[in-house]
Amino acid sequence: MNLQADDFTLFGLPPRFRLDRAVLDERWKQLQRRVHPDRFAHQGAAAQRVAMQWSVRINEAYARLKDPLKRAAYWCELQGVPVNAEDNTAMPAAFLMQQMEWREALDEANDEATLERLLAETRQARDACLSELAKAIDERGDAQAAVGQVRALMFIERFAEEVHNRLERL
Repeated sequence: MNLQADDFTLFGLPPRFRLDRAVLDERWKQLQRRVHPDRFAHQGAAAQRVAMQWSVRINEAYARLKDPLKRAAYWCELQGVPVNAEDNTAMPAAFLMQQMEWREALDEANDEATLERLLAETRQARDACLSELAKAIDERGDAQAAVGQVRALMFIERFAEEVHNRLERL
């Protein structure tokens, strides 16, 4: 194992968007068993520290790979096309209009049923975005298209969280 390997290589997985979660989880368990610091107790403190570094590295990679948004953004970075969501906020006009409509609907929503409908819309948009990400990454290898979908998904997930918070306050 190489501490500097990318997450996909570390887990022995192809660099793609669609991953089998059961395979990912099993690979994580295997890697963690292999590097658990207790296995190195008889080798001294230095070996345990190295094992701890490996354990942390594996956990970080697992957290990235199990989350579709993080996995897609990471894949884009590996392709040399970082998301740069803070600096690059350009979005298609249709998506900007959708954002405005959702914001207005959220501002006007004052009952649970309306918020639930809005949440259902965002779930549909999220599913469509995830589907487009899979096509862009796995079928076309198109990092530019994937970056646009990642930025859209970031907005959708933040907005869905706002709707959830609003529902909890009712």
